Amino acid sequence: MKQHIFSGIQPSGNLHIGNYLGAIHNWIKLQKEYESIFCIVDLHAITVPQNPEELRKKIIEVAKIYLATGIDPEKSAIFVQSHVSEHAELAWILNTLTKISDLERMTQFKDKSARGRKESAGVGLFDYPVLMAADILLYNTQVVPVGEDQLQHIEITRTLAKRFNNRFGKTFILPKAYIQKEGMRIMGLDNPTKKMSKSASSVYNYIALTDNEETIRKKIKKAVTDSGSEIIYRDDKPALKNLLNIYSLLSDKKPADLEKEYQGKSYADFKDGLANTIISFLNPLQENLNAYSDKKVLEILQQGAEKIRPIARKKLSEVKKKVGFVL
Repeated sequence: MKQHIFSGIQPSGNLHIGNYLGAIHNWIKLQKEYESIFCIVDLHAITVPQNPEELRKKIIEVAKIYLATGIDPEKSAIFVQSHVSEHAELAWILNTLTKISDLERMTQFKDKSARGRKESAGVGLFDYPVLMAADILLYNTQVVPVGEDQLQHIEITRTLAKRFNNRFGKTFILPKAYIQKEGMRIMGLDNPTKKMSKSASSVYNYIALTDNEETIRKKIKKAVTDSGSEIIYRDDKPALKNLLNIYSLLSDKKPADLEKEYQGKSYADFKDGLANTIISFLNPLQENLNAYSDKKVLEILQQGAEKIRPIARKKLSEVKKKVGFVL
């Protein structure tokens, strides 16, 4: 039997090439080898304030991007997190095994709460890792494709699984992270020291998967570069290294080959080539987006939830029985 993988993306902000290269690109390959479950994590999205109408639109948009990029609903289950209530139920049970100190160590909470005041941050944001653990453990997940910034979440998932197993008997599989080194951390175009983010305050941080040609060229033209004029792939040139990573991953050319191609050429020449590559990649994807009606997408999402709901129900029933609930 194939191993299970689970992963998901929040329906907030604008999905960008970093999301594609760091996550979706991997999913497309992995769905051929694994029983694949790909979620639109709307329960996670509301841990920070959302406009309800915008959230509904984003859920459909993210589902369309999944489909347009090549996630096959015949091979993979695509569904909305809130359509399967077992996620929230299991998260509550896992909360009873989670220590405050476990969550206080989570760097993502520290980062997000630091943008405002920690005292005003919601409990949902603080508890985010427990819900993520429930997402993963609910489906007997063995492999979780993540970026390196999510490794801490996989560790707390494993910790909670061990605690439950030690107290109530073997119930949960301990999942492992799957990381593709080259695409795991695409950095911001405006700041190569921080990861590209769909919630960034500046639109010049990312290339959205829905950006048009004019916008892409404008953003790449304004992208930060390092001092000097050589097109070289080195750690001491983080801005160029990031742009070369993007170019390499979207063109299937090795960074060393791109260095040779642009030897003696200017940053402007390099950026023009990079913009052309991004546009060539996104054009067919954006055409595919228009091939799916909202009605068809909702049908696929409902079918995906129906496909995986029996797994979730069986696991939650097992958990409830072991903790002593009357079924």
